[in-house]
Amino acid sequence: MLMPEARAPVKALTADLRPGIAISATVVPAMTLLTHLVYALAYLIAGGSAGAALWALRPEADPLVAWLTGALVVLAGALVHDVVTRLERERRAARRIARLNDRVEELARLLDQRLAAEREGQSDGGRYDAVMQEVRLLQSLVARLTERRAPRPPAAGAERRPAPAAPPAPVPTPVPMDDAAVLEAVRDALKADRIDVYLQPIVSLPQRKHRFYEVFSRVRAADGQQIMPDRYLEIAEREGLIATIDNLQLVRCVQLIRETERRQHAIGFFANISAATLADAEFMRQFLNMMAQNHALVPKLVFELSQHAVSAGGAVTMGILSQLSRLGFRFSMDQVTDLAIDLDRLLRHEFRCIKLDRALVLDPANAERVRELRRRCAAEGVDLIVEKIETENQLVEVLDTGFDFGQGYLFGEPRLSRKPE
Repeated sequence: MLMPEARAPVKALTADLRPGIAISATVVPAMTLLTHLVYALAYLIAGGSAGAALWALRPEADPLVAWLTGALVVLAGALVHDVVTRLERERRAARRIARLNDRVEELARLLDQRLAAEREGQSDGGRYDAVMQEVRLLQSLVARLTERRAPRPPAAGAERRPAPAAPPAPVPTPVPMDDAAVLEAVRDALKADRIDVYLQPIVSLPQRKHRFYEVFSRVRAADGQQIMPDRYLEIAEREGLIATIDNLQLVRCVQLIRETERRQHAIGFFANISAATLADAEFMRQFLNMMAQNHALVPKLVFELSQHAVSAGGAVTMGILSQLSRLGFRFSMDQVTDLAIDLDRLLRHEFRCIKLDRALVLDPANAERVRELRRRCAAEGVDLIVEKIETENQLVEVLDTGFDFGQGYLFGEPRLSRKPE
């Protein structure tokens, strides 16, 4: 536990991680609208003057040549204007990343200085403080959800949903839910803390020993019906709720890691994190504060991003990943569809695991690329995990390719985790 005198500097350092200042990807225009208009008017006048001058100097020439010359001058001016504007925006973004870098480095320094005191002070009182901080973080997430999105009136389809039977049948039959009903159930589950956490093992091969667990979230409706991720994720992302779901999952993941640490279990956890969560400055500030009191748990948490999120990540997103890696966090890439992986870029941002679909690995057309990827990953210390292994025959085929880690229903399906006490 960090001493009180250490908490103030940590809060001061993370106070500036708020939307629109350090993490937000939006860049305020460097020039005012009036400045842009003046520049545009300048190269319009220059283009007109160039065309008129050419016509005056060579009256025998075709007037079209003069007009084309003027148009080229205007186009050149517009291109220069656009390049200057873009460079200015990139400079401003770079300055913001540099400020974030300085703050996170200072936070890492403070954490290192207080690590010994944190370990010595890890008592029952310290555990109580950590739990209370997690509770406060959960409460703030629910409060922000309520403030940000007022409940919408149910859609017409939702109004026609039949009322639940009374008394309930011993084995209730789930009623199909339309999008409006799913959205309502997700919002209600967030407020009532009914986002259940499921764990699926990742095993070493061929021993099948549990090395990691992947964390999944599932929504439980008020009537107990489970809503699977493939049903609610798209709706939650469209309605701006995906970051809140990810945030709750991360808090639960930290609780699970602390429980396994208390029982001396040497096992790690993979937790998905979206670009929306990385851009949620208020949550990231609170999450870093929480991890400051649980710094020993950082090496056991692996953030997982899809290949698309990594490829589409801009300078700000990748900058945030770099700063998190400085605090000791590691990353994994999943949902791989293209084996032309830029491994050097992943290594720069502390990606230490890559998950590959079994069908992708066993496709004969990909054999050469898979061998080359295995060779490079082995040389760089990156673990490759084969997903969706469901039968013994599939396992035999995977073992023939020489992979060291596997995941799938053959080794265990996702199971509901017990909430930490």
